[in-house]
Amino acid sequence: MHTKLSELRRYLVEINTYATGQLFTDCLVIGTGIAGLRAAIEAGENCNVTIVCKATMQDSNTWNAQGGIASVLGKADSFQSHIADTLKAGCYLNKPDVVELVVKTGPKLVTQLEEWGTEFDKNGSDIDISLEGGHSHARIAHALGDSTGRGIAEAMIRKLRQNPNINAIENFFCIDLITDEENHCLGVIGLNKNNNLQIIWAKQTILATGGAGQLYRETTNPKIATADGLAMAYRAGAVLSDLEFMQFHPTTLYIAGASRALITETLRGEGAILLDCNNYAFMSDYHESAELAPRDIVSRAILAQMLKTNSTHVYLDIRHFDKAHFSKRFPLISGLCESFDIDVSKDLIPVRPSAHYMVGGVKTDLNAKTNIKNLYACGEVAATGLHGANRLGSNSLLEGLVFGQIAGRNAAEKSAKTGGNMKPYMLNYKVPTSDRSRLDTADIRNSLRALMWRNVGIIRRDKHLVEAGEIIGFWQRYVMDKEFDAPEGWQCQNMLTVSMMAAHAALLRKESRGVHFRQDYPDTDDKNFKNHIDIQR
Repeated sequence: MHTKLSELRRYLVEINTYATGQLFTDCLVIGTGIAGLRAAIEAGENCNVTIVCKATMQDSNTWNAQGGIASVLGKADSFQSHIADTLKAGCYLNKPDVVELVVKTGPKLVTQLEEWGTEFDKNGSDIDISLEGGHSHARIAHALGDSTGRGIAEAMIRKLRQNPNINAIENFFCIDLITDEENHCLGVIGLNKNNNLQIIWAKQTILATGGAGQLYRETTNPKIATADGLAMAYRAGAVLSDLEFMQFHPTTLYIAGASRALITETLRGEGAILLDCNNYAFMSDYHESAELAPRDIVSRAILAQMLKTNSTHVYLDIRHFDKAHFSKRFPLISGLCESFDIDVSKDLIPVRPSAHYMVGGVKTDLNAKTNIKNLYACGEVAATGLHGANRLGSNSLLEGLVFGQIAGRNAAEKSAKTGGNMKPYMLNYKVPTSDRSRLDTADIRNSLRALMWRNVGIIRRDKHLVEAGEIIGFWQRYVMDKEFDAPEGWQCQNMLTVSMMAAHAALLRKESRGVHFRQDYPDTDDKNFKNHIDIQR
């Protein structure tokens, strides 16, 4: 299923290649999560690489990942089992060849991470593995307890900095991908740390900009996850797929007035119980696997129980855990609970769902290629087809690792074939003057996040999705025609762009599947909707 939305202007800022500072590179990587780091390391073996990020290299969803990385590491486990679990969780909307590729490539890349210095938790000399909801075998590897993402990222950043072919630039905000008339990506225009516009020309560009959790009022994602890569790719003409599938994590710490913090589902894998405000263990009412049900089911069950009991949250009970073991096994969560005076040996942990992972993204093939020539995508910004309609827990780090390597390898090979130096492209783009009033982007952003949570959230209905599109369209008329000179404005424009696409895709999918639940179409409709919704400008 393919749909086109109304046209937005091609670039957010005026571009004059004669008057703008310029850099040249063989391969440009945008983003420093696991996918971007792995892509840069791979490409850096055979060409010169520039890797950029909008904040620091530590500001990423990867760095904040508590859960682990899923891979077949145990003797009782098998590739077929991991493949079957992934397909089942994804409601069979996954692409089977992609699932097989990722699952079978995983173990050697996890072993490679260990060789690079990732401090995986051990059981004797072997990597310790644990069980998570949706998995039929223990296959989740952790590093530094519940700081797996940080453990992996630290090792990868060290590896990256050892390669003189790789130039890492922090605090570079990418505004737009630059393309020519023949649909070639030529690089990016962005704002550097000195607040000057700068163009980075690249023979090959890899988009690894991460997710879109900040589209929602309640999210586990850091403030940088504002869907910039998705919006940039859309303006450049890329096909985006599956944007209706936003995964909500069932358990984030709920303290009124505090930002949401993830409480890893590994706790439920190791015996934590969900209780409502009446101390009732309700999960078995909703699914035979109870606490180990897939994330979409747990999220909806929590929401239903909150409505049933007229409560703002439910609780996670780990009072039966050994407290000393808990603090050693989950040091991040232990410290977080202590900071809010929650004694886990006596007190319940208040939790509720939050937006967590964008399943959809820029459509790619098995080689991480997009429909735009010389543009690759990997990690959360990409729609590879691995996850289907619902991501199986801990498959995201695995996907970033596998497709990061694929993107880096292919980009380096293509760069070598191109030969010679990258030549600048002459471009003089003017932004039309707007005669409409200017709205406050901070207000729009806050209102948008509340609207998305309310109308395009865990449970959806036709009239609410139509209303969301109308309201976002109104804001777009007063925001998208403006030229901003700072990230706050560009991020607001990007969030409006992607929110409109997500609401539109959710309206088109008149069924319930995976993380997309339509109260007015509660059944899964394989006859009409066992396919992907693609959007292109």
